[in-house]
Amino acid sequence: MTPLPPPPVSLALTEMGIPHQVFVHKGPLRSVEQAAAERGQRPEQVVRSILFRLTKGEYLMVLMAGPGQIDWKKLRHYLGTNRLTMADKDEVLRVTGYPRGAVAPVGLATPLKILIDRSVLEEETISMGSGVRGTGIIIQSADLLKAIDNYEIGDFG
Repeated sequence: MTPLPPPPVSLALTEMGIPHQVFVHKGPLRSVEQAAAERGQRPEQVVRSILFRLTKGEYLMVLMAGPGQIDWKKLRHYLGTNRLTMADKDEVLRVTGYPRGAVAPVGLATPLKILIDRSVLEEETISMGSGVRGTGIIIQSADLLKAIDNYEIGDFG
């Protein structure tokens, strides 16, 4: 059996010299809890990358740990806007280059401002999308910060 090529996020991290591990799931993923269990992690260690549309053509990404929910009121207040919408699946693919369920803040098709919820950095080891569904990237949270440029840390949950 031919080994699969490295997923795009792994290629980007390797190019930056950032250590990480690729984890391939055996079957489809249905929840953060399932992904965490299969990766030998707690749900709080799985980072979700959520794309929001601010205006036509203007997007930003919010990173949230595990089952945590984004507080829309806090996020709108932080951004100083009343208008905020989650991007649809076509926008996610076009803007990030990754399908929904495989998005990560690394190796994006479009440079984005990234907001990182403090909960993400409470964990030393985290995992995130790889750019390919059913495959995750396991990385140190400190190394994730080295891999992204335009980010702000705050309380968005």
